Amino acid sequence: MSGPDQVTATGLDRRLQAVVEMAQDMAGAMSALEAVRAAAARATTALGATMAAVSVWERESGRLRVLVNHGELAAGEEEIPEDESYPVADFPEIVTYLDEHWSTGRLPRAWIQTAEDLLPHAVHGHPGGNEFCRERAAGLRRRGRSCCLVAPIVLHGQAWGELYLARSEALPVFTDADAQYATLLAAQISAGLAQTERLADLRRLAFTDPLTGLANRRAVDARLETALAAHNRDNTVVSLVVCDVNGLKRINDQHGHEMGDRLLERFANQLSLAGAKLPGSLAARLGGDEFCLLAEGQKSDEVVAVAEELCAKALQLADGEGVACGIASTGDSIGPVSTSDRLFRLADAAQYRAKASRAAHPVVAGRSHGPGLSPDPTVLLADAADPHHRADGRGKPGGSAGRGAHGDRRRFRGAAHSADPGQLLTAVLGALDQESGARVHHPADTLSRLATVAETTSRLLDAVAWWVSYVPPGSRLMRTTQHAVYRMTSGPSTRGEGAVSPGAARRAESQRARIEAPDAVFDLQHYPLTRRAVRGGSFALRTGAVGNDPGEEAVLVVGGYRGMVAAGGANPAGGWLLELFADDATLPLGQVAPALRSLVAVALSGPASPPPN
Repeated sequence: MSGPDQVTATGLDRRLQAVVEMAQDMAGAMSALEAVRAAAARATTALGATMAAVSVWERESGRLRVLVNHGELAAGEEEIPEDESYPVADFPEIVTYLDEHWSTGRLPRAWIQTAEDLLPHAVHGHPGGNEFCRERAAGLRRRGRSCCLVAPIVLHGQAWGELYLARSEALPVFTDADAQYATLLAAQISAGLAQTERLADLRRLAFTDPLTGLANRRAVDARLETALAAHNRDNTVVSLVVCDVNGLKRINDQHGHEMGDRLLERFANQLSLAGAKLPGSLAARLGGDEFCLLAEGQKSDEVVAVAEELCAKALQLADGEGVACGIASTGDSIGPVSTSDRLFRLADAAQYRAKASRAAHPVVAGRSHGPGLSPDPTVLLADAADPHHRADGRGKPGGSAGRGAHGDRRRFRGAAHSADPGQLLTAVLGALDQESGARVHHPADTLSRLATVAETTSRLLDAVAWWVSYVPPGSRLMRTTQHAVYRMTSGPSTRGEGAVSPGAARRAESQRARIEAPDAVFDLQHYPLTRRAVRGGSFALRTGAVGNDPGEEAVLVVGGYRGMVAAGGANPAGGWLLELFADDATLPLGQVAPALRSLVAVALSGPASPPPN
């Protein structure tokens, strides 16, 4: 290859690698800001720029706001600007390129501006006029830069913003080949931002109760773990108020669930107002008619006073019968509290006593008085309900007192299995974080991270089995590298016919073994859905559905499965596919496909390594 705008084969390889690395970095970002910071850093290196910036078009104000600057910054430029923005009228190329995108369907092209005051025809691909060229050229000279390269970012069919790159005066001007490459990087940024938006939506779903807008039980779990860590470190007081709305069943039965929901919403408003009196507290709906208020750093007497007022307000709600309220606080005489389970059991026990006695005031664990009430009966009730509790507060080895052990949880934690995408996201990200923390000096390889996603997801969905498969770079042959089977299915000849004879079970297991053997190889040209998934997609399939691909369905039939969900992607080590398999007992799989795709992307974003031979 030759010529100023051509890229050598080695350079092309580096540029493709940079696109992959940008996708990985953005997939691992937990927010849009983290994603664009990663994108700016990768773009700077990939294009030999001295700085890069990512800006967003704020339509309501008509301005282009800089989100991040990276690299060698000029005077007045900050890495994360508080308020650096420019009138979008100074950047007409955004609208120009958007119009081009709509009319042609092509990606909007990047353009180059030099520091010389040139006529517009000498500026590569620039759609603007002389005035804009002169102003931008002057801006480059003020900052000691020879040129800039601007690539519009389009998200969901609309102009979102731009990727801006610049070089110092000592470096050559960007070429047309650089502009074409920047266009590709801008498209990758768009894909990364779309994924970040999906993850943000799932996180909101994961931590918010849809009816009341309060936090949900997963948000409480996460906050409580952090609060108790602070308590065990520096004795910060942590208090938990658990409330059960009285009379909800009667209202639902007599007036309908819509009226019951209105009562829950009205109480949620009162709980939110109560929480506002305890700065930093978290108001949540745990499920059904149960709510809680988690406070950190306030004296237990302050929390009790707020709860007293909350009980009084609840009695004034139309159609309501008040609430049963229980409180557990590390500021009271309740013994050691090292786990969230123990604090919840104490608050539960207090709430149970309040409901049983129809108390109009809160019952506080550790504050029962009177003859024969020592030790406190609420504490005794909570500890009697926990078979793992010991007087020293440490719990039995391997019991529920350990961090992350949830075998014996309080009654309102919900079922052990769930197809809720938000719960799936929370559980799997937590498992990946835990694995990462346990391997500080030896990071988990790609296969281990995918296996963690598979195991955690299968547990929540009650799946029959999972496979993780691998496609070497440049190959179309996929081999199963790791799998797990959790329970038998009846096999293809007896599926759905009830009990399975020992002979049929052996035949089904033999047929499954042919597919699930670690050295099983599949030619992707025969499996179109799988081929697309390995490139970064996902799909769900159920046997017998109209339009099923014959090859994909055959895999299910031979294994005796009724359905599957698959998601895949690629990292520098090759292509990967994670598949979960279902029988009639498995929770619905179709709704989790997008979440599984995001989780696989997160797993693939870490250190890349092929599976062991």
